[in-house]
Formats: sequence, structure tokens, C-alpha cells
Amino acid sequence: MSQPPQPPQQPPQPEDAPKGFGAPQQPPAPGFGAPQQPAAPGFGAPTPPPPAGPPSTPPPATPPGYGYPQTPGTPPPAAPPAYGYPQTPPQQQPGYGYPGQPQQPGQPGYGYPTPQPATQPMQPQYGTPGAPVPGGQGGGKKPNTQMVIIIAAVVAVALIVGGGIWYVGKDDGKSDAKQGDTGGAKGDGGTATGGGGKEKAPANTGAKVLFQTPQPKVTDLTSVHGSWLTDKVYVKSGVKEIVGYDPAKGTQLWKLPLTGNVCESTTHVSADGKTAFAFESLEAGAKIASCTEVAGLDLNTGKLLWQADIKGANGDRKTRFDEVTLGAGTVAAGGLDGGAAWDLNTGKELWKPTTTADQCKDVGYGGGDALVAVRKCGDYDKPTINVQTLDPKTGQPISTYKMLPGIQYAHIVSTSPLVLAADVGDSAGDGSGISDFFSVDAKTGKLLARIPAPGDKYAADCDGTSVEKCTMVAAGNGRLYVPTEQHANAGGSDSIGRTNEIVAFDLATGQPVPGRADAGDGYTLYPMRMDGNNVIAYKDAPYDKGTQVVSIDGGSLKSTLLLENPADRAVRDAITSFSPKYSEMLYGSGRLYLGAVLLSKPYSASDADKKFLFMATGTS
Repeated sequence: MSQPPQPPQQPPQPEDAPKGFGAPQQPPAPGFGAPQQPAAPGFGAPTPPPPAGPPSTPPPATPPGYGYPQTPGTPPPAAPPAYGYPQTPPQQQPGYGYPGQPQQPGQPGYGYPTPQPATQPMQPQYGTPGAPVPGGQGGGKKPNTQMVIIIAAVVAVALIVGGGIWYVGKDDGKSDAKQGDTGGAKGDGGTATGGGGKEKAPANTGAKVLFQTPQPKVTDLTSVHGSWLTDKVYVKSGVKEIVGYDPAKGTQLWKLPLTGNVCESTTHVSADGKTAFAFESLEAGAKIASCTEVAGLDLNTGKLLWQADIKGANGDRKTRFDEVTLGAGTVAAGGLDGGAAWDLNTGKELWKPTTTADQCKDVGYGGGDALVAVRKCGDYDKPTINVQTLDPKTGQPISTYKMLPGIQYAHIVSTSPLVLAADVGDSAGDGSGISDFFSVDAKTGKLLARIPAPGDKYAADCDGTSVEKCTMVAAGNGRLYVPTEQHANAGGSDSIGRTNEIVAFDLATGQPVPGRADAGDGYTLYPMRMDGNNVIAYKDAPYDKGTQVVSIDGGSLKSTLLLENPADRAVRDAITSFSPKYSEMLYGSGRLYLGAVLLSKPYSASDADKKFLFMATGTS
């Protein structure tokens, strides 16, 4: 497994900071899992103010609106590339912002996506963003001298088009199985409109700290995976326990003691408030606890529904699981030894790891409305990876999609719609595990579209070896919603920091959807989950503002503010210690819940007062 990034140094804190808030929660030392805080300054860290005085270099002429497609042409001599999107060799420059082909006579005018075949090439093609070019650098990494930007056309068309044409299409009425989203519609590919979300803007969007719990004492790196939210309770795992809290007051409603720490959990929750998790057990003769126990939990009551484990093929030890999920009423866990499954309500064993002649194993599963397996066959170094939609009661494949040769790890972004991610040819280059997304028809296993997403252009992330641990990306409403990497603002001397956007792709065609959701000057924006046809997104803020939660219309990509946290330094530092990549973030009914997944021993007594297991903010 890949090693997590090195933790950053603890930033200095003001002596008068209120106790209980202050410095960002310090990430654990490298070792098990991923640190709570990213290694390098970026998302989650306050943005310093700009230096006083005029800029040393005059601002350039007004650039095109960031995120809009560009048309090929003769570029100005020194025009820089538009930031945040893939670039291809000059002989075949894609439309700005997305993969595409040069515009030819008879094609749509400027500002519209370039048509492509519904099914993208099955093999990496030269000129594809992120793929190597013979005799040159990898695609999309640096600008070249034949950039095709026509600034005057951008400005003129932007004024005329006004952000693009919004697609209108069907609504299939299915509900998203991600926790916190209990209604709304999403498409199975193709065009759709926004709306249908459960979360509404309150009359007063200003939030306050509702409650927080200090980090419990630990002597070593400790796993506390697991946060869940229902209409009745907020639930968070702790040290050898899971506790349910009143979602508004933070008062304890129930406590479930465990014999070991929660090592894996699923984000999915059934309609009646049930979920699953895995926790550690110390076998006889062993010195280190292992993640072997899988259990069902009623979140509303705190009742442990059942507990199970699986003996290995030789029967002398329990099978260790690396992931657990919940899909269509079935709890499924996967690992190096293969996969196993149980009925959510009864704990009845549905299948367990088996040895096959072709060395095939279910290494992990994706859950939600459906259950999808990632199955590895053959040699460990050169495996064949199949993604299979399963009958959740028998484990038998309904459909199979074979991943491209050379892919070591496949990630499931969503099971309904079925969206996968992978690092093809190790070309992402940023440790995100994503160079391309794949939209697949779950019923037939047919590839609908391949969507290149170079790591230096987009900020979504999938854990390197895990199947379902993808963050900062959302799929639904017939679309894939992806954030761009941070980049300099286009506002010249009035700009106060870096920013980014969320852009969308049509899952049926792989084509970009016109428009974008702008984070705003100094803010950065990341998807958290779907809410019907809308996207709930988290906004990190500049150094003097409070972080926000917004709802993005899935069709128009227009943002609506749902919650804005206090800008007070101590509160802001505590909130930004929980990053969307390395922490658990839940939003529902006007409240934001932030939880740790790993705890480490404090560096000092003062540091211990500034570290939290979880905290919650909310609007009145």
C-alpha cells in the first residue's frame, strides 16, 4: 500500500486563543492509513493575505472565463494556457477545459462541447490527456507554444451565451443510497435537470458551533473510522466504542462498547437507519489486533444487530478485511483473501472467500442502491480486473466490465449510476489514483464513456488500493461532478487568493456539460454528496472568512448558500483541521459534522487541548 504523506508542522497559535479551539488537528505520523491532514499546505489551511503594494508584473489582459471550452485558432505569442484542464499536442488541440477534437466546419460554435462517439477508445490513445506522447512529455502537464486561446471571442461569446445551454432530460425517480440523501431523482446516463434536493437554504445561513468532543487519550496511532447521520442521531466511533448523539444538542443518546477499534466502515445507510462496520479482534497467540469482525448496527437505537467473522481457507486464522460496504440490503467485505457477505438484518452468511483455479478474488465492493464487486484474477503483479454488478443475495454476476490491461486498482465512485475510476498507466502523477473515469451500463457491462481527468487538472481522489474510498467527487443526475485543482484567481490585483471550480460531464457520452460552479475569489469547492439532482459541496475559505456548505443545482450548476461557519480564528482553525480528503464530513438539515478517522498521541499537553474527535456546526 502507498505510504501517506508526511504531516505538516504545527502552525503557531495565538496565546489568547480560547481553550478547546485553536491549531488544526495534527495529523498522525506515517503508518497505518492516511493522515487526517494533507501533507502540503493547500486545502484546509488558511490562505495568507496578499503582500501589500502593487504587483510586480502588470496583470494580463482579461482572460477567458475559467472552465469554458475554447476553439482552436492562432494564439497570441505569449498567451498562457487556460488553467485546470487537459492539454493535448498542438496538432490536435481539444476544446478548452475538456477532452475533445479540433473544431471543423459544420461543428457546434464556440462554447459548446465537441461531439464525440458515445463510447471512448478502450485503449489509451496518444494525445489523450494524461497519456504519454512519443518523444515528448506526458499530456496535459505543461503549456506548449501553440496554445489556442482567442480572448476576444471568449469574452464576446461569454456575454452572448451567458454560461451555456442547460440540458433537459428524463428523471428516473430513483433514490440515492448515500447517507443523508433520502430523496430526489437521478438519471442512468444522458441529460437531466437539477432540483429535487432535500436540503433547503434556511432564512439565516450563519452557523455557530453546536458541540465538539476532544480527542480521547491514545498512546499510539488509533483507528476511529465511522460517522453516520440519520434524522434522529449523529453517530461517531471512538476508542473501542460507537456513540450516538442528539444531532442538534450533542447529548449522548446511547453507547455501544466494543472489544476493538472500528477499522473499516461504510458510508451507506439503509432506509430504516441501519449500517455496517468492521472492528479489530485480538486472536489467541497474536500480539496485534486484526480487522476481522464484521457487524450490523441499528443507528437509531445503538443495537448491535449481529457480529460475524470468516475462517481462512486453512481454518487456522480469521480472514482480515480491508473494506466493508452496504448494498441493496447486503453487507459485503473484501480483502486480499477474497470477499464475504451477510444479510444486513439477520447476519446470515451469503457467501465467503473461495479459492478458484484462475486465482480470482473479490478484493472489494461498492454499495448503495446496488452491489458491485471488483474482482482480481491471475498474477498479483499483472492482474485482470473485472467489475461486476452482483445479485446481492447470491453474489452471482449480473454484468461484467473488464478494465483496461495494466490497471492495478479499480475504484468505484458510484454504483447507481455505475462510475469507476482508475489510474491508467500510472499517468495521474499526483497520487490521486485517478487519470480516467469510466461510465458503465450496469445492466450490460457496456462502457458508455471514458472521461480523461489528469491529476494535475482535477482534484478528486481515490485511496490508492481501496475500492470504494473516493472523495471530492459525486455522480448522479446522469452526470459526473468533478472539482478542478486550485489555480490563481483571474481578478488581477484585486484577487485575494486561489480558487477552483466544479465542472460536470455527461455520463452517457463523456461530453462536458456547459457551465461551471465557481468557488469564488479565495475559496475552493469540493463535492460532498448528491442530494436528489443537486450536489452538496464544501467550500474552504480564505484566511479571513468562514467555510461554507452550498447546494449546486445539478443542471445549471448555480450555487445556493446553505451554511457559513464563523470566521473567528480559533473556530476556523478547528474546522479546517478536518479536510475533505482525510476526514469524515456529513451535512444534513442545516448542520455540518466533521469527524476524525485516525488519532495520534498529542505532541504536548497544550496540543492535546486543540485536537478533536469530532465537532458540529449548524444554523439556527
